[in-house]
Amino acid sequence: MADLQALADAVIRGSRDDAAKLTQSALDEGVGPGDIINQGLIAGMAVVGEKFKANEFYVPEVLIAARAMHAGMDLVKPLLAASGIQPRGVVAIGTVKGDLHDIGKNLVAMMLEGGGYEVMDLEVDVPAEKFVEAVNNGAQVIALSALLTTTMPSMKDTIDALAEAGVRDKVKVMIGGAPVTQNYADEIGADGYAPDAASAVDLAGSLIA
Repeated sequence: MADLQALADAVIRGSRDDAAKLTQSALDEGVGPGDIINQGLIAGMAVVGEKFKANEFYVPEVLIAARAMHAGMDLVKPLLAASGIQPRGVVAIGTVKGDLHDIGKNLVAMMLEGGGYEVMDLEVDVPAEKFVEAVNNGAQVIALSALLTTTMPSMKDTIDALAEAGVRDKVKVMIGGAPVTQNYADEIGADGYAPDAASAVDLAGSLIA
């Protein structure tokens, strides 16, 4: 029987080669893609998320673990559609207009993928209209990131644009970034605030539920 715990461990260690090898051998043994993802890849990323929250892991370790997870995901993804497994939800993420910082945003995107979400990465300096478009394309949650106090108002502009387009009630909006606070989220009418990438995954789950 394929050792999915070893696959989870490979992700935690950040070993891309081992993650790919173990994923392939699990597939060769006929293990279902859902089991490989949930008990191997996502289980590993969940531990990484806990370690990151507890300050036992830092950004480099998380990025390396996410890279290992992707090595396995790339092999499993083509089979997911065939097996009819649905993602836990669809999240559109981007750094707001005027802000070019992407490390935090990339980290959250990787952790969301590791948590079983389909992620639409809109990249950086994203105008409000692009977020509106993402909702029209099926995003259930919009994740807005800002690293500068000067670009934080773009978050409010985006929420206003969703309301003007008549789609605000179709989507949950979560925000994050170094200068962002829960108070600011309340002030601009966001649905949630996450202080770090691991919390963002938990928040997405509660917003979609």
